[in-house]
Amino acid sequence: MPFARLATATTPTCHLGLGLAAVGRPGYITLGRDEDLGANRSADALRTRTHELLDAAYAQGVRYVDVARSYGRSEEFLADWLAARPGLDDVVVGSKWGYTYTAGWSADAETHEVKDHGLATYERQRAETDELLGDRLDLYQIHSVTPDSPALTDTELHARLAEAAAGGLTIGFSTSGPAQADAIRAALAVTVDGEPLFRTVQSTYNALETSAGPALAEAHDAGLTVIVKEGMANGRLAAPHAPDALKAVADETSLGCDAVALALVLRRPWSGVVLSGAATVTQLTSNLHAPAVDLDDGHLERLAGLAEDPHVYWERRAQLPWH
Repeated sequence: MPFARLATATTPTCHLGLGLAAVGRPGYITLGRDEDLGANRSADALRTRTHELLDAAYAQGVRYVDVARSYGRSEEFLADWLAARPGLDDVVVGSKWGYTYTAGWSADAETHEVKDHGLATYERQRAETDELLGDRLDLYQIHSVTPDSPALTDTELHARLAEAAAGGLTIGFSTSGPAQADAIRAALAVTVDGEPLFRTVQSTYNALETSAGPALAEAHDAGLTVIVKEGMANGRLAAPHAPDALKAVADETSLGCDAVALALVLRRPWSGVVLSGAATVTQLTSNLHAPAVDLDDGHLERLAGLAEDPHVYWERRAQLPWH
């Protein structure tokens, strides 16, 4: 598995990855984008920003990069960066299929992405990803599986994914919504010829949304690599939006709210890779201080009190505007 390359790394940041959802397209639901990106969100501007983030992340030990077909031109930006640096053969690349980007490079589009987990979408998007990333792609994930997703029951799709796995591609899935735990457990039961299909799971987990934790522990025990997304809750855990309890712990540890929020996730024994969704190099550098955060039992107890009911959390997330 490609993640074995991360397991052998010894840098403090080896368990942190960089996700490009926030910089591969002009509009996203992260708070504070007006300050982070400014007015110039042309493709060239975001390409340059993405490359600066990738350079900074690699220099500081990050080796996993996460993109998706629906993250605007994130695959293209990453492919350009990799092509210009052919010697970087230790970067692990994961992408996702199942959502089609429909915003036309606008932050004001009525619909930004359309979900479809059917076989035809997989075949189309796999070809699109291959055209850009080719043999640099290590991991291909079904994007945002929920318990009712046809991807959990489509045996023809499973067979095609198993063929890709036999060819050397790692197959995984991501989850979203208040029933993440149910989706994870359902996916763990998917087999092809008696063998588990999925080798990774990427889920939302943070100080506000902890409901997937027990299922992620089960996935880890079953041998899957766990990737955590939205550790910053789309900016809700970053200053100045962070809850008072998080701000207090950050003050006591002399590090940022973001570093503390990510450190909380890194402490989970099942946590394999925790994604930074930074939009600026300054944010990234602060995020990468997470391994240095020393949280004691008192800190952990106070942070545990921030957890929300998952339905409340996901309802609020759904109301975040695209900036």
